[in-house]
Amino acid sequence: MEIIINLTGLVLIAFIVWWFWIFKNRSEARVEGSVLDIVVDSGIYEPSVIHAKAGESVTLRFIRKDSNPCAEKVLFSGLDISADLVVGTPYDLTFTPEKKGEYEFTCQMAMYRGKLIVE
Repeated sequence: MEIIINLTGLVLIAFIVWWFWIFKNRSEARVEGSVLDIVVDSGIYEPSVIHAKAGESVTLRFIRKDSNPCAEKVLFSGLDISADLVVGTPYDLTFTPEKKGEYEFTCQMAMYRGKLIVE
């Protein structure tokens, strides 16, 4: 019985590691026009990879559907940008990325992950 419990625990740990750090649901979108919607639900950002042009204003509309406390904040590393997200209330985040590069955006615990690619 102990072996079954330990094996079940190891399988669950492996699944959690795979889901949050290895699995990459890579839906991509390009910012064209005024606003790009990003849905925050079920542990992911959709789309999770965003392409934008350097020097052009970007508006990302975060639509949080997930009530998990981890989803209540989005942080853009390297851009010094963050926002608080409320369930069911769209939040428009407008900024102008000046430098080309790749910028990761995550929740405060880095479980929800996305990437902004500035070209």
